[in-house]
Amino acid sequence: MDVVGLPLSRRGVLAGGVATVAITGASDARTAPPAPPVATMPVSLEINGRRHDLRLDPRTTLLDTLRDHLHLTGTKKGCDHGQCGACTVIVNGQRINSCLSLALQHDGDEVTTIEGLGQPGHLHPMQAAFVKHDGFQCGYCTPGQICSAVAVLAEIKAGIPSHVSPDLAAPMHPTNAELRERMSGNICRCG
Repeated sequence: MDVVGLPLSRRGVLAGGVATVAITGASDARTAPPAPPVATMPVSLEINGRRHDLRLDPRTTLLDTLRDHLHLTGTKKGCDHGQCGACTVIVNGQRINSCLSLALQHDGDEVTTIEGLGQPGHLHPMQAAFVKHDGFQCGYCTPGQICSAVAVLAEIKAGIPSHVSPDLAAPMHPTNAELRERMSGNICRCG
């Protein structure tokens, strides 16, 4: 069918539609006002024994601070929803999902990442155990698994009960059930 003497084809309609969208988008891009500058706030973190004084957008997560601002890329961004544990770090002795926590919430806190557990040539015992027993497949979740495992053993040693602890008054022991329960927040998608 012809419209004003032009042949109407599927290709012509698609090309015309794409051109219309491109022209409209280009005019919007030229007329968009510049974004206002982002307000930053000071935060002081002790990361792996070293103090860092930063100015950050208040919306910056601890994970993004570690990876993007301090270039500590051992801590991984898995799901960004707190469901996989790949971002696990130890803050003041407690393990947390760093993707769910804003950096400003940890002003003055001590943060230990996978980089802070051991040194080249002298691995932390948990890191050495993972290597010795081939405790990883692709390795992406391993930093979070190791940080969580280190904190789990500290929790058990401190007598902190879990959901499966049979007796809250008795000393805690690293039983199979305890370890499974406490490590359940870390997921290996390979296995």
